[in-house]
Amino acid sequence: MIPQAPEQRRALIGEYVLGLLEEPEATEVRELIEHDRDAAGMALEWERHLLDLADALPAQQPSPALWHRLQRSLGWLPVSAESTGGLRRWWNSLGLWRLTSAGLALLVLLSWLPGVLRDGPTGPSYTAVLQVPGESARPGWVITVDGDGTLTLDALVADQIPPDRSVQFWTLIDPKEGPRSLGLIEPGKAVTLSAEQIGAVQAGQLFELTLEPKGGSPLNRPTGPVLYIGRAVLIAGS
Repeated sequence: MIPQAPEQRRALIGEYVLGLLEEPEATEVRELIEHDRDAAGMALEWERHLLDLADALPAQQPSPALWHRLQRSLGWLPVSAESTGGLRRWWNSLGLWRLTSAGLALLVLLSWLPGVLRDGPTGPSYTAVLQVPGESARPGWVITVDGDGTLTLDALVADQIPPDRSVQFWTLIDPKEGPRSLGLIEPGKAVTLSAEQIGAVQAGQLFELTLEPKGGSPLNRPTGPVLYIGRAVLIAGS
């Protein structure tokens, strides 16, 4: 049963955002967020708070063995250095890595940086690593924004989504203006959006993927739990 006291309700929604609730309580809170703007606002506040906590984690230096494995997975080493059986996909070994979210973000940024620089961008380039809220080593998607403002959303995972739910892509620059939907996505499939579709991007800009009712959120803001979340980081330009 949903509590009426604001602080108790806020705490319950926080547990929902963290994925700590079991059914049927999770369903009850999800329905509340979908139909109550105040509850949806509380959920958004929790998401931003958890992301700020993740941002505060110190960066970690990868070990030589891990760095070698990353280079091999990305094809940066000669073919002769590959082990029998060919390249293993990078994201298949994520379960073995024990890094903080900041450390993983650093590795992913390094893996995308050479491609961005080769493209010769005309303006600032950004990237964002979208991770599971509250998890220190579970990146799921990587965003790159090239110098022309084109955004690419690449999947590192292929989540199974219930048939009665949709995954929606959001961005947030100014909390006063609220989040803006960038459309629905198909889990595991890359998405490319033009500069006209996403608008101007800046360092620190929030991006997230949420689980919504079929066809998307009934409100102009996320209503379902956050699947992945991250902030844009400037990697080239000014």
